[in-house]
Amino acid sequence: MLQKMTFIHEDFLLQTVTAQRLYHEFAENEPILDYHTHLPPADVANNRRFADLSEIWLEGDHYKWRALRASGVPENLCTGDGSAYDKFLAWASTVPKTLRNPLYHWTHLELKRYFDVDELLSEKTAPQIWEQANACLQSEELSAHGILAGFNVRCVCTTDDPTDDLSLHAKIAASNLQTKIYPTFRPDAAFRIHETSEFIAWLNKLQEVSNVDVGSYDNLLAALKQRHDAFHEIGCRLSDHGLESCYSDFCSDETAATIFDQARSGQPVSPQQLAQYASNLMLHFGIWDSAKGWTKQLHLGAIRNNSPRLLAELGRDVGCDSIGDWLQAQALSAYLGCLDEMGALPQTILYNVNPTDNYVFAAMAGNFQSGGRAGKLQFGSGWWFLDTDEGMRWQLNTLSNLGLLSQFIGMLTDSRSFMSYPRHEYFRRCLCDLLGGEIEKGILPNDIDLIGEMVRNICFSNAHKYLGLEM
Repeated sequence: MLQKMTFIHEDFLLQTVTAQRLYHEFAENEPILDYHTHLPPADVANNRRFADLSEIWLEGDHYKWRALRASGVPENLCTGDGSAYDKFLAWASTVPKTLRNPLYHWTHLELKRYFDVDELLSEKTAPQIWEQANACLQSEELSAHGILAGFNVRCVCTTDDPTDDLSLHAKIAASNLQTKIYPTFRPDAAFRIHETSEFIAWLNKLQEVSNVDVGSYDNLLAALKQRHDAFHEIGCRLSDHGLESCYSDFCSDETAATIFDQARSGQPVSPQQLAQYASNLMLHFGIWDSAKGWTKQLHLGAIRNNSPRLLAELGRDVGCDSIGDWLQAQALSAYLGCLDEMGALPQTILYNVNPTDNYVFAAMAGNFQSGGRAGKLQFGSGWWFLDTDEGMRWQLNTLSNLGLLSQFIGMLTDSRSFMSYPRHEYFRRCLCDLLGGEIEKGILPNDIDLIGEMVRNICFSNAHKYLGLEM
């Protein structure tokens, strides 16, 4: 047996007695509503069983790939054809170098919660941990379905292109899985008219799945609306957009149609034309979301696929994304304001990836709140580069200063990995440590039930009420 340690203990990150009470009495046992993830629906539909620790832990995890590259590990042991064990050994040798990076905390929380491993991961301990974890992976409790049940995950929302035929979601819905799995409508590919060959290939897929000839802009809208309706029919209640900044260069449908025809015929489009076309589409998407009572998510500020070399070799989303520095306020105000003026502003979550803009986003959310719907506009949880201990506290403090923390809908994994559920625990511990410390300093009242109820609501109940997903 591996020697036990005390790094991940029951009061990990909880630095005061009051923080410990808040976590153990109000947060620890709340269920999980993971309303934004990139989990593959196929893994859920087929109740995937994972062959080894490398497969469940390192496959698709761009956070780890970035750390591996920074540590000097060759690409074949990150995303390439290296053996599963060699990739795991590369990660094990990298982990001690990640001290003070959240990966160090996440790694050991995951080892503890999934495999009851208390040893610090290193090249020395790697062989024993590999054997212990792989033995655990043979159990049904660590299949895809077993993990969702074991972590009390009530609902998961995946992230899906409109061209998805939703057959995997239909298969999941017809199964006896207790966790509800819903798609999220993410039409980012519809904006890529400047990438001609990729855009036309996507149009062909959209045409096939919708059975609508997309030879015109009107028909593009009809095809997208057909998919929006199909997503709703299977239980989808959220949309999502990953944008550098909001599109707000509004134009008429006729102008958008001319730009679409230009792109459809293979002609290049200018940045201004792209902005006009995308702004028009975003208004339609907002109107549709509002009409159906959906929640719109805006993930803003990331600069993606920065390495042309790795983009050409490996494709998108391989850990070469970064924090962007676009101006956000004016465009975001214009987009939300236009929908609001039309009476078509859906409830919306604003996610910010650049900490410089935290106060911009939180203040903007306050401009569009609506009587009768608590927290209609949400300043979303610390996202991507900011889902760290420090980044989450920045978000919580900003929201508290400019809005109502009590209405916050809490954490999500934003992950492709079934090993990410301890991130909810990590967030809850940070939240309770923050509030517990302020109670003991006299900044907050020493009313454990008052603040504990707020904690409980942030962990689950607020999101449950806000999103309206059947569970």
